[in-house]
Parts: sequence; C-alpha cells; structure tokens
Amino acid sequence: MQLIGMLDSPYVRRVAISLQLLNLPFEHQSISVFRQFAQFRAINPVVKAPSLVCDDGVVMMDSTLILDYAEALAGPGKSLMPSTIAERQHTLYVIGLALAACEKSVQIVYEKNLRPAEKIHAPWIARVTGQLLAAYDALELALTNRPLGASSDSINQAGVSTAVAWHFTQQMMPEIVSSKSYPGLQKFSLQVEQLAEFIAAPHGASTYFQTGVK
Repeated sequence: MQLIGMLDSPYVRRVAISLQLLNLPFEHQSISVFRQFAQFRAINPVVKAPSLVCDDGVVMMDSTLILDYAEALAGPGKSLMPSTIAERQHTLYVIGLALAACEKSVQIVYEKNLRPAEKIHAPWIARVTGQLLAAYDALELALTNRPLGASSDSINQAGVSTAVAWHFTQQMMPEIVSSKSYPGLQKFSLQVEQLAEFIAAPHGASTYFQTGVK
C-alpha cells in the first residue's frame, strides 16, 4: 500500500501512525496538495490527502474511511477500536471531538495563510475558534475522567486521534490554544509523542520510512 500526503496534515499523520500500530506495512509519498498539485492529481484526481493506494490499485481517501479499511485488513486480533458497545461509544465520542479539533484547526490555518488579509472575515475566525476551544475543553474533561492508554500496546484510535490533533494545533497555533490551559492533553501528548510509531511519522514535510513491522 502507498500512503499519499504530507505528515504536516493531522489526517495523514493519523493514518501513518495507525497503520504502524495495526502492523500493516506501507510506503509513504510526501506529496503536497498545494505545491505538487499535478503530481497528486495523477494519483487521485480529487487531490485529497490522505489518499491510500491499495495493493490492487484502488485509491481510497478520507482518513476515517482509510482506517476502517485498515481495521478490516488487520483483523479482529489487532484493532485500535474496542469491541464492547460501551467502550466503543466512548472511543467514538473522543474521536469525534479530536476530528472536530482537527477540522477547526485546519480551517483557521487555511483562513489565515491562504486568504488575503483584507478578505479575512473576523467573525468567522471567532466562531471557528470558539468551536475549536469547545472541542479541546471536552477532550480535556474526557481525558481527566477516563485516561487513555499511552503505550504502543494500550493506545487506541481515540488516543491516536487526540494526540495527533493536539500536536497539530500546538505546532500551528499555540497562541490560540494554550498548553497551560489543557494540562491533561499536554501531558498525554508528551507521553505518546515518544512512542516509536509517532517518532517515525513526525509532523512536517519528511517522509515516513518503515523499517519493519512487529
């Protein structure tokens, strides 16, 4: 399989880390949807990151759909999703908050970096920022009430998605989301960013290289 997209995207990084934890080998092509649009379009005409080129040539997109496929490939013996209804409900709740934080962070980054300054709509930025902070408020509370696994053997998709979202936001807009206001998330992030699977897929423009699977 080939994972297409840059690791400065929380969605691409979420998939790269998850594939490792699921023990699924893959190659990574760090292709930008902006600077290398034509090259990306040749792989996926929709030009959406992440894209996953499956072994049979089918190109999948959207991190959640890619991870659903990856879970099926890995099989029930190796899953990042709990099997019981109660645990699954909580995991999906946390994932939803983490993905909301990703979405709102990306919206703010795009608004500030891609839109001309004279066309930036301040009320829109304020609204999205409020949604971003609400997502992190809920994540902080959820993490306080029910700690997430922070080792390669215990972390699940809620943990992966939460850590990736938080790290992305801290890399891109620490002045908007202060780490001091979310001590639980900051502590959790520092722990899991030391895991081999996270170190192998660092936020940025580098290319992940998988030396082997467990």
